[in-house]
Amino acid sequence: MQMTVCPLFSGSSGNSVYVSCGGIRLLVDAGVSAARVEANLREIGVEMGQIDAILVTHEHVDHVRGLGVLCRRHGLAVYANEGTWQGILQREAGIPPRCMRTFYTGEDFYIGGMNVHPFPIPHDAAEPVGFVLSCQGLRCGVATDIGHIEETWMEAVCGCQVLVLEANHDVEMVQRGPYPQRLKRRILSRKGHLCNEDCARALTRLAAQGTQAVFLSHLSADNNLPELAYNTVCGALSDAGFAVDSEIRVCVARRDRVSDMLVLRGGVADAV
Repeated sequence: MQMTVCPLFSGSSGNSVYVSCGGIRLLVDAGVSAARVEANLREIGVEMGQIDAILVTHEHVDHVRGLGVLCRRHGLAVYANEGTWQGILQREAGIPPRCMRTFYTGEDFYIGGMNVHPFPIPHDAAEPVGFVLSCQGLRCGVATDIGHIEETWMEAVCGCQVLVLEANHDVEMVQRGPYPQRLKRRILSRKGHLCNEDCARALTRLAAQGTQAVFLSHLSADNNLPELAYNTVCGALSDAGFAVDSEIRVCVARRDRVSDMLVLRGGVADAV
C-alpha cells in the first residue's frame, strides 16, 4: 500500500492538492481554472476522469475557482460542509445538485477505502476546515489558511506522516510591505494566515509525533520567499535536534506549477 501526495498549485493565486491511496484519487480544492487543473494532473500521469472526488476547505476563490466547470464537465462528487456550500453557491450557481455532498466538521466519512477527517481551522471564512486523509495506517494532513497555532488543528494532524502546512508570510515583510493596513491586519490576524516562524514552531512539535515530510504551502508572492520559508523551518527543526532530509523532508510547494511528488510507503515518505 502507498499514498501519493502532490500539490498541483499552492498560493494566493490558487490551490489544489492531489492525494491518492488504495485506488482512490482525490483533489483537495480546485482554486485555479479547470483547464489548468486538468493540465497539471496530466503532468503527473492522471486524467481528470480518474478523480473520485474533490474536497473543499473553504469558499475563498483561490480554493474554488475551477469547481463549477470541473463539476459540469466531469460530474465529480464535491464534498463541503454547510457553511462552505452557502459561500460557494453565492458565487457559483451552476454546480449540479447531483455532484453536491455535505459533510459535518469533526465527523469522519469515507470515500471508498479512504477515511476523511475534516477539522476546524482559524480563518476568516464561513466554516473553514483542514483534512486528514487516512488509508491503512498512512496519513496525510492538509492544513492551510490557518491564522495561528491552535491545539484543535495541531491535535488533528498529529501523527500524519506527510503534511501540507501553511508557511504564508514573513511578519517583517508584511509590516514593511506596500499592502494597505486593512489587508496587513487581516493577514496577521488570528484568522488570517500562518507565518514562517509559527509554521516552524508547529513542525518542531509535529516532527516529534511522527511527521516525516512536509510541503511548505500557500506562500505569499509579495510577503515571503521560498528560500526564506525553507531556511526558517529547517533552522528551527535543526535547532530542535532533527536531521533535515534524513529524519524529516522539507519541500516548498510551488505557486504556479506541479510540486515534488511524495510517495508514502509503510510509513516512509520518498520523493519521486
